[in-house]
Amino acid sequence: MDIAGLFLAAVAFVMLLGMENRISRTDRRLARVERKLDLIVDHLGLREEDPRMDEVVALARSGKKIPAIKTYREITGAGLKEAKEAVDRIV
Repeated sequence: MDIAGLFLAAVAFVMLLGMENRISRTDRRLARVERKLDLIVDHLGLREEDPRMDEVVALARSGKKIPAIKTYREITGAGLKEAKEAVDRIV
């Protein structure tokens, strides 16, 4: 009985590793597709400015970088590094 349980646990572990690998590959592929789509949208000039971006600019220029970064992330869904770089470009 113990051997069967150990065997089932090993099989489950291997299956989880395989699923995580597939999820990781899917995440990487999705990120590539999003980057390509962003390039296409930028090239076509289809970006719609969010009215709250004015708030980000005002916060950044008044020296409130952390709230500006936080608001930028809420609006765009960007990561911390990308949002910080964007706010730094504003200032």
